[in-house]
Amino acid sequence: MAKYRNGLPQLRGNVFLTDGGIETTLVFLDGIDLPDFAAFDLLKSDEGRAHLTRYYQKYIDIAHRYNSGFVLESATWRASPDWAARLGHSAEQLADLNHKAIAMLADLRDAYETATSPMVISGCVGPRGDGYNPAELLTVDDAENYHAVQIGTFAATEADMVAAITMTHAAEAIGIARAAQAFGMPSAISFTVETDGRLPTGQPLKEAVEEVDAATDNRPAYYMINCAHPSHFEGVVVGDGNWLERIRGVRANASRMSHAELDAAEELDDGNPTELAHQYRELKGKLTNLAVVGGCCGTDHRHVEEICKAVAA
Repeated sequence: MAKYRNGLPQLRGNVFLTDGGIETTLVFLDGIDLPDFAAFDLLKSDEGRAHLTRYYQKYIDIAHRYNSGFVLESATWRASPDWAARLGHSAEQLADLNHKAIAMLADLRDAYETATSPMVISGCVGPRGDGYNPAELLTVDDAENYHAVQIGTFAATEADMVAAITMTHAAEAIGIARAAQAFGMPSAISFTVETDGRLPTGQPLKEAVEEVDAATDNRPAYYMINCAHPSHFEGVVVGDGNWLERIRGVRANASRMSHAELDAAEELDDGNPTELAHQYRELKGKLTNLAVVGGCCGTDHRHVEEICKAVAA
């Protein structure tokens, strides 16, 4: 059974780590071919699962060294019906791979969770379309129906929550939050922003958070920002307001490049881990409830360790 579904420990204020940019690590550092950035495809084989296990263990080791909690985010950002169909997976195969993703994380928690490093299992949900430039904006109902397939699978596993990563528009986020609620799953909504701090649709981040909360009666457990460099959004997370208190997580990119530039990049820009960690420390001064910290594109365990030291300090 899910251990923390009725009370997420990262809501209590302690620092929780999560991993870095899993897809960019696998592709650029480990040399693995990931069509459509679909890391969940590795779950088909023992070799692939072993590779993912080794990936997570680097971050778990950091959590142990610093007595930090850890959010085990499943490798399922692309494990939804449309993307699975592109890779030739049937609905039954997709459900099986989502189950295997959570089962692998449950095994890791059983082996490595400690009193000072509690571990939350999060079922990762990605956008139905492109995470940088959505060609089609979903309605709330379409988003809820589409994502209910994957979230319903997670609900029957040991996943404690679902995290919607790299959300590009509010309607899709609302649909995911409603689907999670229908299955009794806590949800975290993570928006991505462009270099101007706005969503790819042009909507201000503040308005997106407030729109989702208004449409769902504040149903998401918390919000996050991911797949953007801190310099892209540090200027908008300022001032006062309930919406800022709702942001508890950041998974920033290592690179200052725009989404369009990252899409065209043929080499990994891993930035400067120490500089990035310093920017996280500055964000902690603006986001008083910031508790979940990790990375996104271009980051790996080196960045996360520096971020942990900076935020914990």
